[in-house]
Amino acid sequence: MSPPKIFPGATLHPEPFPRALRAAITASGLPLDRIRHRLELRGVSISVPTLSHWQSGRRRPERPESLRALAELDQLLSLPPSALRSLLGPPRPRGRKSSVPAQRRDRATPEETYPT
Repeated sequence: MSPPKIFPGATLHPEPFPRALRAAITASGLPLDRIRHRLELRGVSISVPTLSHWQSGRRRPERPESLRALAELDQLLSLPPSALRSLLGPPRPRGRKSSVPAQRRDRATPEETYPT
């Protein structure tokens, strides 16, 4: 099975999300401000710096509104449905890591669980 087509003559290979997004944006010929505007017309508010951070790998989409933007980007950039989201992998852990083993957390004091 061949990789899905981005545009005629171009393919999206299973590579990290930022490189795939950058390749799709480059293939579209649209500058980020036009992409932002077209997303806004579709009811999705994403800033140009956010798009830039996504394609550089400094940040990745995780919030529900950002994931909705990915679905719209798939359509806008003529990608298969969920092509970009499938490259994200699992969500990154959030919050501080507890220093108390899981089996003791229900009995630990807040000071033990999250030392300062």
